Amino acid sequence: MMRFPIFHRGRSAPDIAIRAGRRLAFGAGLAWLLCSLALPAADWPQWRGPNRDGLLGIGSSLPATLPSDPPPAWRLSVGDGLASPVVSGGRLYHLDAAGGKEIVHALDSRDGRELWSSPVDESFADEQGPPGPRCTPVVDGDRLYVQSCRGELQCRATEGGRLLWRANFLKEYGAVLLGEDSKVPGAAEHGYTASPLVLGDLLIACPGGTNGAGVVAFNKRTGVVAWKSQDDLASYAAPIAARLAGVEQIVCFTVEGVIGLRPRDGGLLWRYPLTTSYGRNVTTPLVAGGDRVVVGSYKAGLVGLRIVADGGGLRVERSWVNRQAAMNFSSPVLLGEFLYGLGPAKNLICLEAATGRLIWSKEGLFPTSADAAFGAFIGSGSRLLVWTDVGEAILGAVDAAGFRELGRAQVCGKNWCHPAWAGGRLFVRDGMRSGGNLVAIDLALPTP
Repeated sequence: MMRFPIFHRGRSAPDIAIRAGRRLAFGAGLAWLLCSLALPAADWPQWRGPNRDGLLGIGSSLPATLPSDPPPAWRLSVGDGLASPVVSGGRLYHLDAAGGKEIVHALDSRDGRELWSSPVDESFADEQGPPGPRCTPVVDGDRLYVQSCRGELQCRATEGGRLLWRANFLKEYGAVLLGEDSKVPGAAEHGYTASPLVLGDLLIACPGGTNGAGVVAFNKRTGVVAWKSQDDLASYAAPIAARLAGVEQIVCFTVEGVIGLRPRDGGLLWRYPLTTSYGRNVTTPLVAGGDRVVVGSYKAGLVGLRIVADGGGLRVERSWVNRQAAMNFSSPVLLGEFLYGLGPAKNLICLEAATGRLIWSKEGLFPTSADAAFGAFIGSGSRLLVWTDVGEAILGAVDAAGFRELGRAQVCGKNWCHPAWAGGRLFVRDGMRSGGNLVAIDLALPTP
């Protein structure tokens, strides 16, 4: 196994510029990590769901089957964009672009009625996607956090959308956005996509700035900077909260690799170098056991890392790598002892989480003609909802023996957008160019 340097938990990090944020208090034990358990079962408040892992929250479950041609509960024409919708407290929040602006909208999730909208930033465009937002918003109580492709971060009131505080990665933290012609790595080429993370009293963002502003923690209520850490450039992967080797931490997948940071002050706990051409690190890190985290890219394959306590610090070891499971811009889910995700051959794959061993592969679920398919996954118990980039939802029962299809439904058109599931309803947008539709489909049927 590959080993990397030990970083001691008690040692202050020299690249932390602002120390006042150390006064922010965190609850004891796991309270900060388990805060999502208090969310209503009907909520999908952030990227990849209540816990950023693609799994339904406690009290929610996937249905036993799917209707083949479900009528939409409602459908709404929307502007350009690839950002996923989120749902909280009976409201849906989404971003799109129109008239050269990125715009945030709040809707009644029951009927799609717009409650308010507000411009966020100038829109950004390249050949990889539509001229619209790519970063999923985050809801936390009465606050909504939105981030534009151009690095404008805003906190707004969920009621009425009033701007409460803002930060700009380019103007305040030395980050750059040069566009795809520059061939620079990461978000500097294709814009910001990594959805910020709410953790206790903090909002964690990845500006990829200079002078130690690779990752920045803000007081989520006031916008005051609590700490800055590292000089890593921003990739496209969202940060997560994790407890690994008994230590609470923030895991970020940057252009340079995977890092674990101490929540109270941003101190570096461990680092695993992992680079990809053009900094195309997209997969959201996934906790796969008490001390394991999984990351991956189209070039490196899927990689299992083990975090180990060592002499008062932590070290990281590479447990396994599987290049048959190289993921481009999809993220896997963990159900029981197995990982499920989209392989490089447009195939659904199952891996043993502890070893990375390929258990099975199923072809034919992703009929896209594109060189690189997109897929998203929502899991619950032994059921997996597979979302394809042609707008089809496929429900299956999964285990080590394979994928047993339980039903499929054509929901919308072509898309690269992760769906949201709330209260038995699937919310998703389609459209790759010239706008699209935001669709709500009732898919929940009584479970046996």
